[in-house]
Amino acid sequence: MKKISIITACYNSAPFILDALHAVASQHYGNVEHIIVDGGSTDGTYALIDQYRTANTHVISEPDQGLYDAMNKGIACATGDIIGTLHSDDRYASPDVLKRVAQAFDDPVLDACYADLVYVDRSVDNRVVRYWKSSDYRPGLFEKGWMPPHPTFFTRRQCYQRYGMYRLDLGTSADYELMLRYLRCHKMRAAYLPHLFVMMRTGGVSNISLARRLAAHCMDWKAWLVNGLIPYPWTLPCKPLRKLGQWRTAANIQVTQ
Repeated sequence: MKKISIITACYNSAPFILDALHAVASQHYGNVEHIIVDGGSTDGTYALIDQYRTANTHVISEPDQGLYDAMNKGIACATGDIIGTLHSDDRYASPDVLKRVAQAFDDPVLDACYADLVYVDRSVDNRVVRYWKSSDYRPGLFEKGWMPPHPTFFTRRQCYQRYGMYRLDLGTSADYELMLRYLRCHKMRAAYLPHLFVMMRTGGVSNISLARRLAAHCMDWKAWLVNGLIPYPWTLPCKPLRKLGQWRTAANIQVTQ
């Protein structure tokens, strides 16, 4: 049975960290390690983790350089065949997510997989505000502003060893750059699984204000340049435009758990 490592980076995440812990612990898959990297929280996050951790929960608690540094630390410690990430304020949409991931990786040539994601209201649990329905990857999609939902992205541990981890000089675009590098540059073989995997609370750091959104846009541009690529003039403007349909799709969807 393939081992799956889930990395959760957190800092002062007391209001939601138990949801992430429960989301992993309740999966219908028997070979999972949950690595939690806490950046030195001061709000009781560590005490909650320590109280509810299981035998398969491993905790690192020390200062870090932010989210992607913490995720790199977790990846470096992971022993699983497959690695995924679950943010401290997110949760899985069903207890069968990791089982589906493991089944996908029964294909020996598969390097990565990803699925669908919903954004839920931070204050009204389970009220869907956006539905990010992904699609099969094919060459040329990144040039059209496409990217898979990063929290649903799973890859073999050897891919991190071969192609590198998250760059710390790209701010909140580090996940975009990693998937661009993996899929566009290294042509990793990835499968789209047409299922809802992750419920993500609104209020992410890259979308919290217009200024941060503009900064993320600049970093998206840099993500292409550091890989020796030049996007088309329409590539990065298309990236936020692709999100418009996500609100329309979400209008009549209610997720229960």
